[in-house]
Amino acid sequence: MKVSADSVPEPPRHGMFSNAVVRGDRFWTSGMHAGGPSGPVGGDDAYRQAKEAFRRVVELVRACGATPADVTVLRVYLTDVDDKAAVGRARSEVFSGEMPCSTLVGVNALVDPGLKVEVEAEGVIAATAASGTPAGS
Repeated sequence: MKVSADSVPEPPRHGMFSNAVVRGDRFWTSGMHAGGPSGPVGGDDAYRQAKEAFRRVVELVRACGATPADVTVLRVYLTDVDDKAAVGRARSEVFSGEMPCSTLVGVNALVDPGLKVEVEAEGVIAATAASGTPAGS
């Protein structure tokens, strides 16, 4: 099932891809970045761009019926790997406790000029119990 969130821009060419998808108890988000009609949210600041990318990911995760604690895998794409500390700071404002698995990839460019960060996530809906204990523990 395709999933959208009101506060996350839809893909520019509607129908080319989905922002998020749920299959059974699993969810996936497309790569989220800070792109906007007037340029990147946060300007050229990697931390502020990362905050916006993570905000969009979290909104989509919630629209899937999950929480940030249900995210099991993150992939982060950076145009400058030296920005990893700034992106890590933004990430730590969203995720705590048992952290998702993660991959960080340095890339030459993202879809729009000026973008520095893109984040995609996947997970299992209700992966954590109400007490915050990981499912299966």
